[in-house]
Amino acid sequence: MNTKDMEIEVLSNEEKRECRRQRRVRNQRRAYISLVISVLVLVAVVLGGLFFVNRQLNLEQQISEQPMEEIEVIEEEIIEEVSTLPEEEETIEEAEEVYSDEKLLDEVVEAVISEMTLEEKVAGLFVVTPEGITGVSTAVQAGDGTKAVLEKYPVGGFIYFKKNIESEDQIKKMIENTISYNKYPMFIAVDEEGGKVTRLADVLGLNNVGPMADIGATGDSTKAYDAMKNVGTYLKDYGFNVDFAPVADVLTNAENASIGNRSFGNDANLVAGMVTMAMNGLKDADVTACIKHFPGLGDASADTHNGLAVIDKSLDELKEIELIPFISAIENGADMIMVGHMSLPQIIGDNTPATMSKEVISDLLRSELGFNGVVITDAMNMGAITEYYSADEAAIRALKAGADMVLMPEDFTLAYEGVIAAVKDGTISEERINNSLKRVFRIKYADSVGE
Repeated sequence: MNTKDMEIEVLSNEEKRECRRQRRVRNQRRAYISLVISVLVLVAVVLGGLFFVNRQLNLEQQISEQPMEEIEVIEEEIIEEVSTLPEEEETIEEAEEVYSDEKLLDEVVEAVISEMTLEEKVAGLFVVTPEGITGVSTAVQAGDGTKAVLEKYPVGGFIYFKKNIESEDQIKKMIENTISYNKYPMFIAVDEEGGKVTRLADVLGLNNVGPMADIGATGDSTKAYDAMKNVGTYLKDYGFNVDFAPVADVLTNAENASIGNRSFGNDANLVAGMVTMAMNGLKDADVTACIKHFPGLGDASADTHNGLAVIDKSLDELKEIELIPFISAIENGADMIMVGHMSLPQIIGDNTPATMSKEVISDLLRSELGFNGVVITDAMNMGAITEYYSADEAAIRALKAGADMVLMPEDFTLAYEGVIAAVKDGTISEERINNSLKRVFRIKYADSVGE
């Protein structure tokens, strides 16, 4: 069943309009009552002699020991008008909660998840390359093969690279077809940071906004906003809805070649401002920003693409530098954060990668920093993972640690089947899967209940 044809338990356009109409009625009533009280106060001030029994204004208070005739007339007329307004069973506060967009979104998400099989739920927590699920060497179109695998594995998203992009019409058509084949909305993701990490700009002859280090050097965070608003605008035009950017790593180790000029710089506060503005630029282009690589790879000497990187710092030391940009992004409404594969022995207690660490994801990112959005792993086909863990073990450990989505497992089928088996044998609870899917779907279905 196609996503756009699904008759999920969501509100129809007429129902959403009715909800908005009722909110307007409540707002008009509130405004009218406020005006009423304001008129009474103004009249009382002009005519004098008006004293209240207590500080709370209401229409039943005594206006003075000797009410003036003019005030009595106005009060009676206003009370009569107010009494003719429609009555509601709920208070204004209760009604606002019932009809709020947040409430509606929760209902949409719950309705969708309630109809899903376990297999569909687990598939929805993976973001893969088209090659990783279809088995082709290089995917440049989405046809019957893509349709067949998405019917079997309705994954949470696809990530595309330069090899998948040949022309504007080609990438648009491939994405359009891919989305139409999936039963549920998909994240269509890309690494489009600017500078040396771009997948579209150079191939399609677009404006490369340049390395973030150059923008950071200006000290002007509006340039970060403008750059990523530009990036987000062309991504949205081609069909992408997630950008794995901006990089929030503070470059405290000048020898760190894997981050290098992808970082805004070595000043944590400057990086924080730049990251937040870059995130907002993407958001204003209707593209979800994914802030990376939590809790910070800027001090690493090794490249996690090739092997394990160790950050030998305490939590207090991380709070002084590395965590500052992430905290800023969270406070300003970040929707998605990518966790890196670095090891933090002073925090974790061993060399477990952060992507598989409860101490990093659940305790630090969730509980201490208060992040309620989607947590996605860095690519699980990197050497930091594949040298030590099988695809299924890595995926299971990441989800148990608190990650919501697993990016690019080395072997998707093995990882997918491993997670299903883990749920069935109680290693991972289905509630744990549902909670992650709720966070994912809150992003995907947000537009369905918007104004």
